[in-house]
Amino acid sequence: MKNKLSKFTIALALAASISACSKFEDINTDPNAASSEQVQVEYFLNNSIIGAQQNPDVAERSFVLYWKTAGHQHLYYVNDFALNVGSYNSDWTNAYWSSSSSWLNHVNTAIQIAEEKAANGTAKVYNNNLIQVSRIWRAYLMSELSDIFGPIPIDAFQGVNPKFNTTEEVYHFLLAELKDAVSKIDESVARTDKLEKLDPAYSYNWEKWVRYGNSMRLRLAMRIAEVDPGTAQTEFEDAAKGKLITTADHTFKVAEKSGWDDLSGVMSREWNEQQLSATLNNLYLGLGGIKSKDQLPDSLHSAIKPANYMGRRFLDHYSVKTNDPSAGFFFDGLPHSIDPRAYETFYIPGDFKRTNKKGKTIWSNFPSNETTPTITEVTLAKNGASNKEVKLDTKFTWSTMANGDFGAKGTTNPIRSKAGVGKIPALAHEYRSSDNKRIFFADWETYFLLAEGAVRGWNVGTSAQAAYENGIKANFEHLGVSQYLSAYLNSQDYNRAGTSVKFTHTAEPSSTYTMDYVDGYTGTAGTVSVKYPDNTIYKGGKVKNDLLTKIITQKFIANTPWLPLETWSDHRRLGLPFFENPAVENPLTNMPDISSSNYMTNQVSFFPQRIKYPSNFESADQKGYNQAVSLLGGNDNVLTPLWWAKK
Repeated sequence: MKNKLSKFTIALALAASISACSKFEDINTDPNAASSEQVQVEYFLNNSIIGAQQNPDVAERSFVLYWKTAGHQHLYYVNDFALNVGSYNSDWTNAYWSSSSSWLNHVNTAIQIAEEKAANGTAKVYNNNLIQVSRIWRAYLMSELSDIFGPIPIDAFQGVNPKFNTTEEVYHFLLAELKDAVSKIDESVARTDKLEKLDPAYSYNWEKWVRYGNSMRLRLAMRIAEVDPGTAQTEFEDAAKGKLITTADHTFKVAEKSGWDDLSGVMSREWNEQQLSATLNNLYLGLGGIKSKDQLPDSLHSAIKPANYMGRRFLDHYSVKTNDPSAGFFFDGLPHSIDPRAYETFYIPGDFKRTNKKGKTIWSNFPSNETTPTITEVTLAKNGASNKEVKLDTKFTWSTMANGDFGAKGTTNPIRSKAGVGKIPALAHEYRSSDNKRIFFADWETYFLLAEGAVRGWNVGTSAQAAYENGIKANFEHLGVSQYLSAYLNSQDYNRAGTSVKFTHTAEPSSTYTMDYVDGYTGTAGTVSVKYPDNTIYKGGKVKNDLLTKIITQKFIANTPWLPLETWSDHRRLGLPFFENPAVENPLTNMPDISSSNYMTNQVSFFPQRIKYPSNFESADQKGYNQAVSLLGGNDNVLTPLWWAKK
């Protein structure tokens, strides 16, 4: 793949690299005259890694509004551009496509320059390792791009006119690249202090790059396990023999900082609510059996409700045309028991002072230029059969709702609007303040991948149970809740999706259970039979508590909020964990298969599968666009499954 770089190409890349780095002492000549002998490989790679952190414009629209929405990591009810109901925004897509092209351009330039240096004798001692590290990073970038759109060019930005490749070809290429690149890294090569400063993830610790390459290979091999099990198993087992990301200090992460550039916090834009999704809520509730009173300060104990309490029912203000088991209810307190990571990841409405286990304030007063987040009282307007106006105080409550169309019920419910900010649990401030580190691959993901491989019967060097429990342990340590680990791992309590934690507890829950509730309009107490949801795109909906469901449930929770593309991808390939259908009080224009007659069952066509190619690509390269679509296996729309996904 060596290709001669033109001076013009080097000049463009050099200019971009200079703007991204604080120092570039080695270049004092006219950029237009720069050659491969003069430029430094590490600057281009640094620029690619930092760029992929996503500036606020790209991050808000791609990471938050696209990935977190499709991955069900947050509640997003603005249907105009909501990917979860089949909508999209061309400008958002164009911004990501252009940025991703730039990141790939930089990393490919790094590889090409390093190859030229090796050929002309100007290479430094670590030059070969930089090539291999660049190939590993490029594999990640290409997987990200392909997991969003499908077919992409393998040979783009390498000095040739690229042709598009099928998603299958892309994955086979990436797996081979990772294997070869890792095998060619010499971990004994010395590195300078100056070089270390130009790697924002690992400071060019070669061993950690080897671990990342092998763990990435696990991720990509598992992605194709449903469609190409032979290749998946061979690649996975081979990668599992090598060094992997297995401790917190191996985690691939890059420090964020305040401002408006590529290192600004990926979830920092104040006007994105990032509220608790119904999916997460159903997974959290009851899971692990850890009581709220053992997690929260005494000042919140009076808000905790009994274990068999469902909430206040408001049928005229909450849609029930969804298979969300919590549909129709507002939970006017705190749950009796809940996964201990919930209160660390999301704030409780009205709880302005509590700190997390790391000593950081959980409350996030975003948007900070408005008073809305601190106001907990709302009024449900008159609607429907009750025709009653109801005043609610959301202080110290834990309630959310499904996405989709709520019709008149939504327009009369101010919680389902911008006025609802601060009234639904939302993402803790730690993730929004730009003083964290964005995680690309953590130790817990390696363990959950190994657990899944072991469940499939592959030789992964550990048992499924050990890997599963180590994954939970790693994430508990990350969030500072390890004091609950032992009790959590031994819990047989079901969450609202019908899944328990204990690995050896695979008994299926009964189909329904009885809960107490209060009519929100009359105050009358009653009981209701609640059904565990049937996830009909996984084993026909008959299985809720098998080993794979446990593993993916834990992986989903652990990957929230840093890895929404992975939670989306896991659901696309497996149908796990349970995603509630969007509500359909009115038909969903861009998701025509779901209706008021079938919303209680899950179908692949009820969930977004990809993002439509950007309009600027279609208009600028009609030939390339036509080729890409021809390889997709369906129309260029949001609901066309990728090669490796369920059909």
